[in-house]
Amino acid sequence: MTTSARAPLTKTARHAKIIALLEQQQVRSQTELADLLAINGVHVTQGTLSRDLVDVGALRVRGPDGHLVYAVPGEGGDRSPQQGEFATFEARLARLCGEVLVSAEASANLVVLRTPPGAAQYFASAIDRVGWDSILGTLAGDDTVLLITRSPEGGTRTAEQFLSMSRSNKWLATQALPNQASSTPDSEEKD
Repeated sequence: MTTSARAPLTKTARHAKIIALLEQQQVRSQTELADLLAINGVHVTQGTLSRDLVDVGALRVRGPDGHLVYAVPGEGGDRSPQQGEFATFEARLARLCGEVLVSAEASANLVVLRTPPGAAQYFASAIDRVGWDSILGTLAGDDTVLLITRSPEGGTRTAEQFLSMSRSNKWLATQALPNQASSTPDSEEKD
């Protein structure tokens, strides 16, 4: 059985999709972005898309190839536009594991991550930003993050990965990071 997530066609969901597309690839024009949104089931007029780009703070910057591309500001108040930040998100998560992860416990496809009081929502946001396909979602309280994996048995492997990142933290941001597909907790084949 295959299930697919459906996003509501709200302004907030549309903004999230625009940000995700701009972070994942170089988009040179509003027409190109509208086409990418349409492929993802989001149909917008040029006027709506123009307002959405202003709302998310998108700017046109020079991409690595010298062409102008849309980019969105980074997190934490960093107003410099960011584009293609996946490795940065993973490095941030690894650093946060070393700084705020107190414990990780698993049961079936659930993982409970404990943090100091007040850190859970920030930590869950970092997990969400990495966007591992093996993680279905996160819920955060004050000092606890509940993480749900797609695989029925994925909890233990995922908890171990978070503990490993915490120990090595230290996974210094300068270390070469594996690509998304090979670094996800549930991407390994079962025997």
